[in-house]
Amino acid sequence: MWIRFRLKMFCAGKQNFGPFWDHVLGYWNASLETPHKVLFLNYDDLKEDTTFHLKNLAEFLGCPFSLEEEEKGVVEEIIKLCSFENLKDLSTNKTGKRPYYFRKGQVGDWANYMTPSMVEHLEVVVKEKFSGPGLSFKV
Repeated sequence: MWIRFRLKMFCAGKQNFGPFWDHVLGYWNASLETPHKVLFLNYDDLKEDTTFHLKNLAEFLGCPFSLEEEEKGVVEEIIKLCSFENLKDLSTNKTGKRPYYFRKGQVGDWANYMTPSMVEHLEVVVKEKFSGPGLSFKV
């Protein structure tokens, strides 16, 4: 019941931080207009080819990895340090005034929390919201 209500509010754009769709489209359009200033990444792509996207991010920030750094395994070490598994296990994320809740960090895991009709509804909304600008998400 709670997840159905949250999905309804999410799809309607009624969030504390405003409509998700507007935020995503704003950054997507900015990345197309000023690709040297805005880098658009999505979690699915990042998980699919982390090494490629990390190197791309380093180049975007103006500090690409040197051949020596790559040969020494710096890229792999950064990936390991920034991995979901490592970050969720940090003590700072488990204790304190606001411990954080982490799910699994797996692409598509959200679907395990929804009924087929809820997934279908989300697919329709995503297509509707992102149909024009050439932006797509794997639902």
